[in-house]
Amino acid sequence: MDPEDDTLAILIAPHPTLKARARPVGAGDGEQVRALIPRMFDAMYKAPGIGLAAPQVGVKLRLVVIDLMPDDARKPIVLVNPEIINASEELATREEGCLSLPGQYADVTRPARVKVRHHDEAGIRREIEADGLLAACLQHEIDHLDGVLFTDHLSVLKRNMIMRRLAKEMRLKGK
Repeated sequence: MDPEDDTLAILIAPHPTLKARARPVGAGDGEQVRALIPRMFDAMYKAPGIGLAAPQVGVKLRLVVIDLMPDDARKPIVLVNPEIINASEELATREEGCLSLPGQYADVTRPARVKVRHHDEAGIRREIEADGLLAACLQHEIDHLDGVLFTDHLSVLKRNMIMRRLAKEMRLKGK
């Protein structure tokens, strides 16, 4: 690894940190969180991805960064201690991937719309109502905070196929 490059390393499944529940960000975590946010965005953009949860970079805090890059312009969203406070009964299925499962994709069915309460990087309490890609991304990233991967929403057979394929690809890459 290049010593000049201090990009956060993204953990690859089945790393145990990815299956652990993250703890809420507390009053004493402010400095760490402020330092972590730009580094998480940097790692996410370099990967490239549209969402990253702190556990994916080895930090067990309830912190998520998202940027769907609408119109190829950055529009970053920071969510501290996010929680889903409402989810539609209507479901939507879309293909999901994950930076912690590189190159692996599967159709995942989730609520079509969600309302998420969180704090922003300034500590202001906010709510986001979302559908489409943002709704799926919010649910996917909040799942990470609870130790849940998108593969946990699949059948055991599909999950095992993906995990075996990922392990094989990682061996071939020497990782």
